[in-house]
Amino acid sequence: MDKDIVVVIGVGGMGRAIARRIGNGRKILLADVSEGALSVADVLLGEGQDVVTQVVDVSSRDSVAALADTAAGLGRVTQIAHTAGLSPTQASTEAILRVDLLGVALVLDEFARVVAPGGAGVVIASMAGHMGGLTPEEERIVAVTPTDELLALPFFEPDVLGSPGAAYSKSKRANIVRVQAAAGPWGDRGARVNSISPGVISTPMGQEELAGESGEQMRMMVSMSAAKRLGTPDDIAAAAAFLLGRDASFVSGTDLLVDGGTVAAIRPLLPVS
Repeated sequence: MDKDIVVVIGVGGMGRAIARRIGNGRKILLADVSEGALSVADVLLGEGQDVVTQVVDVSSRDSVAALADTAAGLGRVTQIAHTAGLSPTQASTEAILRVDLLGVALVLDEFARVVAPGGAGVVIASMAGHMGGLTPEEERIVAVTPTDELLALPFFEPDVLGSPGAAYSKSKRANIVRVQAAAGPWGDRGARVNSISPGVISTPMGQEELAGESGEQMRMMVSMSAAKRLGTPDDIAAAAAFLLGRDASFVSGTDLLVDGGTVAAIRPLLPVS
């Protein structure tokens, strides 16, 4: 009997944890821009998982479309987890826009073609998308703008954004908006799609941010949060397993904050725009 296909895009800490959490009994298609990063497949194979890999550049429609076609050729594409992204300490404003903004929109487009009825997708956004970002009018524009025109929107121009941090926050807010907009097209196929907004998570990317210029601010936010700790990749994997599973069959087009109560603590302190 053919196995259901789980697609995990981005094989950092969250991607690996999600693959382990939901991959049992299914065929896992791991995708990443780095061929070296895909060596994690050897670890998963050693743990008894059924894994194949493919290199993908999420900023390229052709590359994302090829990944979606590969997934469909393997079997029923029932679960898609898009975890790939760049943080402000890792990349320029332009690169963050290409990967975090355009890349998510392309994945939503191309996997809407191949997701099986009853299937589900989840996109990793960020709690940054809940603390400022886009105006209501900008959100409306982001929701309806064709994917290939997103980077041409004036409020996403690098000179207007001014910094990688601003590009990251606006891109992550846009992720939430695009997932909401994608719920209808995915629903037309009998599928669901949602996003997760992690807080400060102890992944290699998270540790890099903590060691960077924003590290002190991030540690302060953690100390103010209800949980008073860093999140773990398993925290995110548990949320993804819920949203991708049958227990969430009536949940689509929504965002789940998994931040230990950080936004709840910080939002009242933010300036009113």
